[in-house]
Amino acid sequence: MRLLITRPAEDAEPLARALAQAGHETIIEALMTIVDVTAPDMDMDGAQALLITSANGIRAFARAHAERALPVCAVGDASARAARELGFERVRSAGGDIGTLAALVEKDFDAAGGALLHIAGTHLAGDLAGILTAAGFEMRRAVLYEARAAQVIGAKTAHALKSGSLDGVLLFSPRTADLFCRVVTDAGLTERCRRLIACCLSAAVADKAGALPWAGVVVAETPDSQTLLEVLDRVAR
Repeated sequence: MRLLITRPAEDAEPLARALAQAGHETIIEALMTIVDVTAPDMDMDGAQALLITSANGIRAFARAHAERALPVCAVGDASARAARELGFERVRSAGGDIGTLAALVEKDFDAAGGALLHIAGTHLAGDLAGILTAAGFEMRRAVLYEARAAQVIGAKTAHALKSGSLDGVLLFSPRTADLFCRVVTDAGLTERCRRLIACCLSAAVADKAGALPWAGVVVAETPDSQTLLEVLDRVAR
């Protein structure tokens, strides 16, 4: 299959390599660019863990701070892997979404053991703080990056859509799916999606992708990259 990857560059490039090993061709259309924001004076006094809801968060934290000893609780395997690659050794993966991350924290940590520091971007998905505050935890948030949205679709992607050379589009977040629908519609390429498969990380992503007329929509059984690749393998057969 020839697939469009819509992730930011740091996540898209290793995914493209994995897809190439599986026999797929790819085009990268980074619909969001990750930019560090001015790092606040992070209050880590007494903190018992870092919570990350994307790999971008732990990368931004690593650029802003030398701390590597605190335990890291990651929303999924990809963000956990990014943390380990950056030198964090005490890393747990919730292997899912905000709900599974909150459940992991509640199981493995004591609310009386210290604050939890959520490393976040300027755009939040879900209410992790609300869930854990209700469970008795002290939550702190450090906003360290911004995901800046593309305003138009790239020329290479537009050409691939017009020529019919794409088979599918990989969509990893509701925000990215919404953005893809907007830039495709603005470019007058809506009808070109009728022959494409939308490959979505979750039902929430698929819901946003539903604004376009796809040939089909497939959803990973669990919200992680490896499961989505397994779905792709089944579709490609």
